[in-house]
Amino acid sequence: MKQTKKKDSKRIKKEDMLAKMVEFFNQDRKRAFNYKQVAHGVGATTTPQKQMVFQLLEGMAEQDFLIEVSPGKYKANSRGTEVIGRFERRSNGKNHVITDDEQSIFIAERNSMHAMDGDKVRALVYAKRKGHDAEGEVVEIIEKNPQTFVGTLEVQKHFAFLLTDNKVLANDIFIPKNALKGGKTGDKAVVRITEWPDRARNPYGEVVDILGPAGENNTEIHAILAEFGLPYRYPEAVEKAADKIPDTITPAEIAAREDFRSVTTFTIDPKDAKDFDDALSIRRLDNGHWEVGVHIADVSYYVKPGSIIDKEAENRGTSVYLVDRVVPMLPERLCNDVCSLRPDEDKLTFSCIFELNDNAEVKKSHIARTVIRSNRRFAYEEAQAVIETGEGDFKDEILALNDLAQKLRKRRFEHGSINFDRHEVKFDIDENGKPIGVYFKVSKEANKLIEEFMLLANRTVAEFVGKPANGRKPKAFVYRVHDTPDPDKMSLFAAFITRFGYKIKTEGSKSDLSKGINNLLAKVQGRPEENLVETVAIRAMAKAVYTTVNIGHYGLAFDYYTHFTSPIRRYPDLMVHRLLERYMAGGRSVNVHTLEDECEHASDMEQLAANAERASIKYKQVEYMSERLGQEYDGVISGITEWGLYVEINENKCEGLVPIRDLEDDYYEFDEKNYCLMGRRKHRIYRLGDPIRIKVARANLERKQLDFALVEE
Repeated sequence: MKQTKKKDSKRIKKEDMLAKMVEFFNQDRKRAFNYKQVAHGVGATTTPQKQMVFQLLEGMAEQDFLIEVSPGKYKANSRGTEVIGRFERRSNGKNHVITDDEQSIFIAERNSMHAMDGDKVRALVYAKRKGHDAEGEVVEIIEKNPQTFVGTLEVQKHFAFLLTDNKVLANDIFIPKNALKGGKTGDKAVVRITEWPDRARNPYGEVVDILGPAGENNTEIHAILAEFGLPYRYPEAVEKAADKIPDTITPAEIAAREDFRSVTTFTIDPKDAKDFDDALSIRRLDNGHWEVGVHIADVSYYVKPGSIIDKEAENRGTSVYLVDRVVPMLPERLCNDVCSLRPDEDKLTFSCIFELNDNAEVKKSHIARTVIRSNRRFAYEEAQAVIETGEGDFKDEILALNDLAQKLRKRRFEHGSINFDRHEVKFDIDENGKPIGVYFKVSKEANKLIEEFMLLANRTVAEFVGKPANGRKPKAFVYRVHDTPDPDKMSLFAAFITRFGYKIKTEGSKSDLSKGINNLLAKVQGRPEENLVETVAIRAMAKAVYTTVNIGHYGLAFDYYTHFTSPIRRYPDLMVHRLLERYMAGGRSVNVHTLEDECEHASDMEQLAANAERASIKYKQVEYMSERLGQEYDGVISGITEWGLYVEINENKCEGLVPIRDLEDDYYEFDEKNYCLMGRRKHRIYRLGDPIRIKVARANLERKQLDFALVEE
C-alpha cells in the first residue's frame, strides 16, 4: 500500500510537465539546454518523468516553440514578432500588453521591465504553443504613463512605505524620509513613482499630496478621486477668473435674442440640485398648437475657447457625481450662479423651440439664442405631486407637458427605443458623511417628462447639423452614438435568461432585437431577477460614446443624436453649442481630426467619472454593512469569477464576495462560458442569478471589499 502512495506522489500530468518546461525555457530564452539539463531544471527525477521530458522536447520543437540548435540541444524560439501596445499591470501578476487590434499578450513580472499600467511599450511576442495564450516580454518602454498611487503611509525611522489601495500594483512604494511632505503613519497620501531600479523589489516614490487621516469621509472621497486621476480641488486661478465674469446682461445682448421672459417657464430638477441647466416654457398658440421651448443655459456666452476656465473644463470633461457631493466641471460661481437658470432672474439660453399638435407631433421647430426668466423652480417630487393630484402651481402647463411627453415616449418605444428603467441605489447620509440608510431612486412621470423633451432637443440639434438641406455634405459635429449589441454577447445573454424561463431573439433587424429586449424587460418587472437580468442585458450592450462618425444611437433608436442639454456639467454639450453657433452663422466646418481627439478625451473622462462614482457607492456600501457584521440576508448571485461568487443583497443591493477559498465542501472550478462554479466531486453548481442566503463576514473599508459567508439552508 505504501509503495503505491509513493508511486502516485511522483506521477505528473503531461500538461503540468509541459507548463513547467515552458516556464523553464522562458526564464532564459537565449541559452540552449540538453535534455538532462531540462529534466534537472523542471525536477524530473524518475525514469517515466525523464522519458516524458524527452518526448515533450521533440513535440515542442515540432510546434516551433523550441529550436534544436544542435542534435539534442534546444533553445526557445525567439523568432517572434514585435508589437507595440498598452501595458496593463495587475496585482495578481497577470500582466498583459494590449495592442491596438485588441490582441492580448501575457507578460510575466520578470519580463515586464517594471512597466507601469498604461505605459506604451514595445514587446517581443514569443513563438506560441498551439491552443495557448500568447506570451512575451517588454523590450522597450516607449512612453511612460504618469503614475500616481493612493494609499496609506507607514513611516519607519529612516524611510517610509505607501501601502497602496490599488488593485494594479502588488508592491508597496518605498519613500525616502525627505520625500514625505510631512506625512505620518496612517495618513492617506498621493504618491508619484520616481523610479523603479531593475533589481529593486519595490518602486521608489515621493509624496505629492497628503489627503488626511485614513478613514475620515473627506479623506476617503478625495482618495477615490485621486485614484482615478480626477481633480479633488479647484485651482485658485480658475476660481478668480470666474469671479471676474459679470452676471449682468447688457440691453444690446437682450435685443439680439428671442425674448421668452413673458412666457411661462420653469425648471424641474433633483431637490438638492443647484446647477439648473435646462428649463421648459409652454404656451398655447392661436392655431391651437402648443409651443414648447427647451431652454439650455448659454454657457458658451460666458466661457470662451482657450480661456483658463475653458481649459480646466475641457480637461475635466464632466462634473463627477459622487455619493455625497458633486465635483463640478465649472467653477461654482458659473455653475450655481451666473449660468444656472434660477427663478425670477433674467438668464441667457440656447433653445430649441417646438410647435406640437395635441398628438405630440412636431409641426415646426427652430434653434435660437434666447433670454428667459424662470417663474418657478420645481423639485421632481413637487412636479410629480402636481401630475398625480392635478393640483398645484402651473398645474395646466405641467399636465399639458406631461401629456405631450407620454405621447412622445410611447412613439419612441414603438420605433424601437429600449426601455431601461433601472433602480439607482442612493444613501441617506448624515452631516459627517456616514450612511444611515439606503433607498432606491425610481424614475416617475416628472423625471420622464424632462427626459423626453431633452431627448427631443438633442435629436433635433443633431439632425439640424447632420442632415443639411439641398443634399449638402454635413459639417464636422459631435455625435452621441451607440452601436448595436455584439452578437456573441447577445447569444450568451439569451442562454443566461433561459434559466429563468425567458426567451429572446438574437438575430433579425435592429427593431426586432430591441422589441425583443423591451418585451423581456417588461416581463421581468417586479420579479426577483429584475435587477440581475437588466444588469446582464446592459453588459451585452455596446457603450455609448462621443464621436464625429455618426452611426446612430441603437438604444434610443435615433439615426441622429447628440448631447446639447447639459453644458454646465458636460464638456461635449459646450462643444456642441459652439459648433451650432458657428454653423448657424454660416461658418466653415472645423477640423474633423482635432474634433475626434476632443470627443475621445470626453468619452474617456466620462468613463473615469463613472468608475469613480461606482467606487464611492461601493465605499458607502462597505461602510454601511460594516455595522451589520454577522447579520443574515437573502441575495442573488450577481457575478462569478475564478476567485469566488459575488452576491447582491435583495433588500439594499449591496454587493459582496463569497471567496472561493471559503467554499470548503468541495474543490470548485470556474466555468467562464456558463457563468458558474462547479464542484469537482459533488458536482454542486453555483450559477449567476441563483438565489442564495449569506451572512456578512468581513468589511474592509481600505480595499472597499465586503466578504460574505454562505448560510447553509
